[in-house]
Amino acid sequence: MKIILHPTYFPSISHYTAMVQANEITFEVEDNFQKQTNRNRMYIYSPNGLQLLNIPVKHSKEKHQKFKDTRIENDFDWQKNHFKSLEAAYRTSPFFEYFEDDFRPIFEKKHEFMMDLNFQIFEIVNECLGVDLPFSKTNEYFHEIQDKTDFRYLVNGKKDTFLNEEYTQVFEEKNGFLPNLSILDLLFNEGRHAVDYLKNQQL
Repeated sequence: MKIILHPTYFPSISHYTAMVQANEITFEVEDNFQKQTNRNRMYIYSPNGLQLLNIPVKHSKEKHQKFKDTRIENDFDWQKNHFKSLEAAYRTSPFFEYFEDDFRPIFEKKHEFMMDLNFQIFEIVNECLGVDLPFSKTNEYFHEIQDKTDFRYLVNGKKDTFLNEEYTQVFEEKNGFLPNLSILDLLFNEGRHAVDYLKNQQL
């Protein structure tokens, strides 16, 4: 399966299901930035249920700004807030402490461009999962894609209705199972077993 999809902030389980099962991955890098998508947000399972973590971005004066040119607004201490939220959500999960140091640099280094951050995260998550996912990048934007399965819609959480199989989550006794969260939820709860899990999901 050849697929095309967006680089996102700590991708959803649907994103990783598509990528782990693909033979060829292409990332869309010529699109315009759109608000309220997973380009700069992820969902985690907090002690109070579903929690959105959003990275603030600098908005261009131009009407259309390419995502690859979109800068992170670092005047807000989003990194500290996001890491604190992850600790509150996953400190008691089986694998948080095992992977904690791998992810810490993401929340300590100041990044300029959102897309560069997303690609760095992709590399780190792949290392933690123990997978090698080679990819290419688009050279221009096409609205219609003929030769690949188009998973670009997954970047919009409202259009992504993927329901993955249940696994054990930290707060499920309190709030039930929450599907299709960030890959971090699966990784912190399942560790390296996450890869076999992803291979068995059906998009």
